[in-house]
Amino acid sequence: MTVAELKRFPKDTKQSFEAILVLRKVAIKKAKNGSPFLTVELGDKSGLFHIVCFENSINFQIFSDLDPGAIVAVSGATGYYQNRFSPQVNTVTLVPPEQREKYADQLVESAPEDVNELAAELNRYVSEMSHEGLKITVRSALDELGDDFLTMPGAISMHHAYRGGLLEHTVRMVRNCRALLPLHPEIHDDLAIAGIILHDIGKCLEYSGVLGTQRTRNGILNGHVVLGYRQARRSAIQAKLSDDLRDRLEHIILSHQGELEWGAAVKAATPEAVFVSMIDNLDAKMGMVQNALRNTSPDDQFSEFIPGLGAPLLVSPIQEEEPAPPEHSLSADDLSSL
Repeated sequence: MTVAELKRFPKDTKQSFEAILVLRKVAIKKAKNGSPFLTVELGDKSGLFHIVCFENSINFQIFSDLDPGAIVAVSGATGYYQNRFSPQVNTVTLVPPEQREKYADQLVESAPEDVNELAAELNRYVSEMSHEGLKITVRSALDELGDDFLTMPGAISMHHAYRGGLLEHTVRMVRNCRALLPLHPEIHDDLAIAGIILHDIGKCLEYSGVLGTQRTRNGILNGHVVLGYRQARRSAIQAKLSDDLRDRLEHIILSHQGELEWGAAVKAATPEAVFVSMIDNLDAKMGMVQNALRNTSPDDQFSEFIPGLGAPLLVSPIQEEEPAPPEHSLSADDLSSL
């Protein structure tokens, strides 16, 4: 069974299941009494869920010995905890390495839009840039990273956290940018577009892994903001971009997270940096919305709690029917007497 199928069972029943899943994340934590426990994230291309394994359980040792990206066969029963899908997992068996390939397609979630079409659209946006120095800078940076930019997720968990998510997030940001540019003549068009295309390019160096995305050594030590700044700076110098434009492009990358507590190196301090950071925040939030709409059971009125939004999302469709008129409407005279 897929994760999506498991979540469709009624919440007040326990349904036995077997599933092939990929281990996405595992972290060891301590309870208030000092005893260790694991939080484990399992999933497939249709969705994910979390379970907790306590020290005295068999699964504690199994998951402790596995790395993210491991494929496991699990059995258990559906269940919920605080309105979040949290099944009981009874058995866990590692799928042998020689069988991993046959399960890859059903385990790796991909961008809803066709990646080849997204790549062609991105290339068109670069080709349509009129500023030659910015165009060469962007093209050089993309060429250096190659297919990694096309396949990398946009994040590990928050938004666009699937294969091709970085490309999808980038293209959708450029779409938003081009739609808004006519309303903001103060913005340098090509500088904003270059900043959008390169703003998250450091994630190609921050992340690794196809089945279970992890942060690389450089990703942990530097983060994608710094890594992206370095990549863009090197490409800009090679393209002989003016010092002023290079400073402004680098500033977009350093400030695009918006707030220092969200990972920005500095606060946005140019028109283009403010513009890009707002578009980034918009598409990140809407990516969370779209993911919840795709992965929440049609029987549910609300999604599970979404940390990035700070709330569950109302996913039930808008009711289009007009309300029936009251049986006894007030006359003009009645209204005037109120």
